Amino acid sequence: MSKKILKSAYQLLEDSIIYFEGKPIGTVAATGFKGLAAANYEECFIRDFVPSAMVFLADGRFDIVRNFLETVVTLRTRERVVAGHEIQPGVMPASFRVETQIDGKDTIIADFGERAIGRVAPVDSMMWWIILLYVYTNVTGDKELAKRKEFQAAMTQILHLCLKDSFEVSPALLVPDACSMIDRRLGIYGHPLEIQALFFGILNLAPQLLDDSDPTVKAVKETAYTRTQTLRNYVRLFYWLDLQRLNEIHRYRTEEFGANSVNVLNIYPESIPDWLPDWLPLDSGYLVGNVGASRMDFRYFGLGNLLAIIFNLATDTQAHAIMKLHEIRWPDLVGSMPMKICYPAMEGLEWQVRTGSDPKNVPWSYQNAGNWPALLWYFVAASLKSGRGDLAERAYQTAVDKLHHDNWPEYYDGRSGRLIGRRSNFKQVWSATSLIMARKLLDKPDLLSKLPG
Repeated sequence: MSKKILKSAYQLLEDSIIYFEGKPIGTVAATGFKGLAAANYEECFIRDFVPSAMVFLADGRFDIVRNFLETVVTLRTRERVVAGHEIQPGVMPASFRVETQIDGKDTIIADFGERAIGRVAPVDSMMWWIILLYVYTNVTGDKELAKRKEFQAAMTQILHLCLKDSFEVSPALLVPDACSMIDRRLGIYGHPLEIQALFFGILNLAPQLLDDSDPTVKAVKETAYTRTQTLRNYVRLFYWLDLQRLNEIHRYRTEEFGANSVNVLNIYPESIPDWLPDWLPLDSGYLVGNVGASRMDFRYFGLGNLLAIIFNLATDTQAHAIMKLHEIRWPDLVGSMPMKICYPAMEGLEWQVRTGSDPKNVPWSYQNAGNWPALLWYFVAASLKSGRGDLAERAYQTAVDKLHHDNWPEYYDGRSGRLIGRRSNFKQVWSATSLIMARKLLDKPDLLSKLPG
């Protein structure tokens, strides 16, 4: 039965491939365009393409990944002015589509955020592009692509942009709400974990791909190395939460001043949510969603924690504790469909204020604690890397029959993810490719060596 399901997933992947001038250059977000939740699901999203690319690379279909990388690096230079201001060099589009003009010629149209919900430019796209370029190089052994002038320029500009001087003292990267996988307002402005994990990833990977014969590039690489060390230490210390750390925060003194402060970020004990003390098990923990001045977002965010394990941003001890948390709180964090994008949901007045009463992000739906099959392969990779193959297999078996039966939904609703998302697309490509990639990792764990970390 599993072979039949994987064959169906592969067929969906094949049906999703888009072409430009006869060459495959990516995959659309969802097929069967009638009734899509949004018109841009007909487009190729940079982050959504990552699991598709992983499957193609694992199957030896290198051309489509190479074409995708070349397409995106070309698009970044096409449109520099949006809404009266210039887009910073290095910013890459959230998505692109192929349009046939009146004269019959195809053209590629990119979205830098000017057509997105909330009109926010993506921060994660440029990071995923570097990560995918690294994996492509690692799998194929093709080092010449990254050495091309336009690729070197793109990576250098991305690092320049992310390492740019600012008013920040924190080594974490400051970004707006809706700039990542959570692309709607959800109170993640500031220093969200997902972005810090991706930032840490490119700080490690880009210098490995850059030619430092140029003194300017060499200086950028040295800055990236220093930032990597400080960011790693910062996240491991200030984002980490276990019962011991929670007790420390509970007893914090506030308004401390000077170099000897214990409560460095001035976190108020009163900000600890009511649900947390009885929910956080002994001998487990996780990286909180966001940290800043007098702010700790205690919510659990799935992708950020999993990427922290995969990229070695979390320590080995922290990685094991995160997986232990999933094991103990399986109904909450994994449920009927792996897995929660965040936990718990914002409800009531908090939902109204922090989401702007977003009708799509109602409690326990979509990005407000919905369950996303696209996170399955990240969970499997993190589980295997932490020595918890039992959890990886358990998650896969939870998803495999249901995903196929439900026609590959985008997301699921409810506290345990038992309901197909109210506005979920069917035939969602990264739901299918995540299942394929999860199975590949389970069958061949040595594929983990091809991933960053």
